[in-house]
Amino acid sequence: MRKHTCALAAATAVLLTVSACGGSPYDSDTQPKTNAGDRTISPVEGCGDTAWTDPADLSPTREPARCQQGAPPAQPLAEPRKVTIATGTLSAEYVAPLQVALDKGEFKKEGLDVTLKVLPTPDALPLLAKGDIDAVWAAPEAAVMNGIRGGFDIKWVAGNFSPDPESKSGLWVRLKDGETASTVSMAGRKLGTMIGKGSVIAYPMEKALERHGGALDKITYQQLGSADVLTALQNGGVDSAWLLDPVWRKVDDKPGYAFLGGQPAGEPLGGMLYGRSLLQDDVDAGVAVLRAYIRTVNSYFATDYKHDEAFVTYLAKLLKTDRAILESTPPLRMDWEIRKGTTDRLQAAYRAQGVLEGEALPESRTVDRSLYEEAVGHTP
Repeated sequence: MRKHTCALAAATAVLLTVSACGGSPYDSDTQPKTNAGDRTISPVEGCGDTAWTDPADLSPTREPARCQQGAPPAQPLAEPRKVTIATGTLSAEYVAPLQVALDKGEFKKEGLDVTLKVLPTPDALPLLAKGDIDAVWAAPEAAVMNGIRGGFDIKWVAGNFSPDPESKSGLWVRLKDGETASTVSMAGRKLGTMIGKGSVIAYPMEKALERHGGALDKITYQQLGSADVLTALQNGGVDSAWLLDPVWRKVDDKPGYAFLGGQPAGEPLGGMLYGRSLLQDDVDAGVAVLRAYIRTVNSYFATDYKHDEAFVTYLAKLLKTDRAILESTPPLRMDWEIRKGTTDRLQAAYRAQGVLEGEALPESRTVDRSLYEEAVGHTP
């Protein structure tokens, strides 16, 4: 917990220091609008009414936006463009669309020479703010919100996924004698987590805690390595834990454990973050990156991609993971759209954890949907 908090504080400090030292050419009060908002949007072949859903639709049964397979078609840039995208890992399933887009040449079709660079989000954010990298495949965590408040033009421009309804990735508790899933009280519990405070899981975790007599400020956190979270829950080192795919399978349907809730269905909590280079300096390239990503989702992840044995074999090799592990959990619902109010809800959770500085930022400062709308030809 202490290690993650320090990393979060360090990232925020670097962002604010660069701002104070003139690293940003503008401050939070004079921040220019993204050029993408003034661009002409034309209809796109293969992307019709189903290529966009109302951001205000928070229904857990909402079908994600989809174009036809192979759409939107590539629109190669006039000049080749090198793009660096940072990601915390190359092996996680939520990174699969980027890996497949790179391997299948979808970025290259757009005239993009893309490099996926492994960097923890706290290390990547200052580089994104300064323009040393172009994008980050991560989430609008507390460090991102604090960085934007410090004067940097960083925005969430595309979603990544929401969980399958059958998924139980999320908050698990070890039941005490006499407790059931419906009667468990979370107040005073110790939570084992790889992430700690300031992560987007604060939002779904807050909802799960509230349903069971707890709150983000009524539990204690213990940060653990990925291999230690489950062990600590099983041996009593912690009495609750945030278990990710496929770890939760180890306690599913086992007596003495209960699943209390996970990420909201139909609401992505992460995806692509852009800095100034793709928001301002080269919007054509910014749209091209999302066009390639969206085309990859429509071509390879539009339905239950785990029903295709050949594709699962390919994906396991690409992600360098065991096929059995990949098949042990439901498929992710890949979703490039961003729901209305998500960053408001995230910031409320960060404030409850005590890691958000100043007033909450309006969505106009944190989210830009115009690039993916242009990629699919949707006119707001």
